[in-house]
Amino acid sequence: MARCIFHIDLDAFFVSVERVLTPELEGKPVIVGGDPERRGVVASASYEARPFGIYAGMPLSRARCLCPQAIFIQASFPRYVEASSKFMKILADFSPHIEPLGIDEAYLDVTGCEQAYGSYRQLALAMKGRIYKELRLTASVGIAACKVVAKISSDLCKPDGLLEIAPGEERNFLNPLPVAKLPGVGRRMEQQLKQMGITTIGKLASLPLGVVKGQLGTIGVVIHNYANGMDNRRVEAPGETRSISQQITFARDTSKQPLLEAHLHGLCEEVSMELRRRDKQAKCVTLKLRYADFRTITRQVILREASNINQDIFAAARCLLGNALARGEKPIRLIGIKVSKLVGREKQLHMFDPERDRMERLDRAIDKIREKYGQTSIKRGRRVA
Repeated sequence: MARCIFHIDLDAFFVSVERVLTPELEGKPVIVGGDPERRGVVASASYEARPFGIYAGMPLSRARCLCPQAIFIQASFPRYVEASSKFMKILADFSPHIEPLGIDEAYLDVTGCEQAYGSYRQLALAMKGRIYKELRLTASVGIAACKVVAKISSDLCKPDGLLEIAPGEERNFLNPLPVAKLPGVGRRMEQQLKQMGITTIGKLASLPLGVVKGQLGTIGVVIHNYANGMDNRRVEAPGETRSISQQITFARDTSKQPLLEAHLHGLCEEVSMELRRRDKQAKCVTLKLRYADFRTITRQVILREASNINQDIFAAARCLLGNALARGEKPIRLIGIKVSKLVGREKQLHMFDPERDRMERLDRAIDKIREKYGQTSIKRGRRVA
């Protein structure tokens, strides 16, 4: 039986979630990312904003220049995570073989799952219908015999589209498309291919494999296979989380240690809360700093005992920050924290340390309050607004 792979992608996800909550935003250019008066980048742009040249990752100040009439919204990540969780649960009702790609898209292997619907196309329509009915979000679906063709087809049919490429038609579908449509072909490789006279996927596919490998190395073999509609990768569930991280970019570069520590404390609270939610503890704490000249450093420390307690993680991160600031470097524009070397909660046995046990119970009590009433419902003294 030939494989059937879906690539499903929610359309302008962050914007769409905001529109569910605020219907007045419908039909207007909307940019999620924050205040354009402050430093930051576009997280998501509505389809009404994109014709002005707005794209994810663009500085907010630039986006405002290109589209001054746009409505700028602060990102609400807890809402997006909740919507994503519901989205993935809907997908699980259609196939047990799901490979999430971030928060708003996934591959599904639906081979043999179409029998109750009559065809793969009808299955995809039923899936899209469920998502819209339950979440009020639209999704685009690409259907093909392999991942790469399914991904490209879903990209081409956005928004709210459905595009099915029949087995054997991969080359005809891919040939006229720009080579940049292939996953793995970024701007630098696109320029390399252009220098070789390759501008379309068809031209790449027609080159001898040896020529491509000689010019581009191992990655050339991969994209040559993709160009020919060949992709044997399986749909696989993601592996266990290996690290958890958070970071923040400041509106203005700063060297003020109290301000840096306050933000660092907030980031440590977020990662430790996520550790507890996953019933994990971390053995390694890593500090990330980006200076005003964009030079980035990381410093890490191994904890004596794995922990998910706010105070433990912040104490380690604060020590790393103090050591970095003592070097008298340039002002800092970004600070981040990562915890890794994760282990199960069963490693934490504080039979003879009632104070650590008390701190963990306090942290979990605060977690419950925030889960019920929101992140800002309770703050510790060191947190910043």
